[in-house]
Amino acid sequence: MSLHYKRILLKLSGESLMGKQQFGIDPEMLKYYASQIKTATLQGVQVAVVIGGGNIFRGLDDHNSGVEKVQGDYMGMLATCINGMALLSALETAGVYTRLISAIEMRQIAEPYIRRRAIRHLEKGRVVIFSAGTGNPYFTTDSAAALRSSEIGADVILKGTRVDGIYDSDPEKNPNAIKYEHISYSEAISKNLKVMDMTAFTMCQENKMPIIVFDINVADNLKHIIEGEKVGTLVS
Repeated sequence: MSLHYKRILLKLSGESLMGKQQFGIDPEMLKYYASQIKTATLQGVQVAVVIGGGNIFRGLDDHNSGVEKVQGDYMGMLATCINGMALLSALETAGVYTRLISAIEMRQIAEPYIRRRAIRHLEKGRVVIFSAGTGNPYFTTDSAAALRSSEIGADVILKGTRVDGIYDSDPEKNPNAIKYEHISYSEAISKNLKVMDMTAFTMCQENKMPIIVFDINVADNLKHIIEGEKVGTLVS
């Protein structure tokens, strides 16, 4: 079996961990994502993960919240660390060697981000979970995925979502929405398609980092993508 991608960055939203709950972490979803990642590592793929924190806390823009924007962003970064710790536990329970790396220093629970050390972990077959975003306010976890994927020399960003690709309108609201099999960066920008936030998207475009948006809740999708099958929507 030949691998189409040998080093991937998997981007998961925090909301994906909620399952059917209103907030928090669904243990079944945690086990499911751990099994998906384990399957990829057994194929011989080097896997890095960036996970959001929206299931625990979303950055606050509302002036009436009592929390200023910068503090809200840092609170969101800490939420990604909680998710990262949960995913690390699930992966290690499944027998996968994993390292949690944080962009904000917290030595008791995570390694600080050092690029060369992160790459070495990947080369040794360990899954690397990048938490705390970029470590800076005003940047999303999409931006963290765009940044880290380029820094570690990933072949592709795989953005796992609830839908099976990118559409010209919301397929959950419009049954006639048209799916794109392949779209260029410039088309996605001009059509204002919500692939990632604009900062992240521009970074991917500048570094020629392809993005595949796919439905992670279909069990074999990740495996098929790694083997080079056409799944979801490719942005390149």
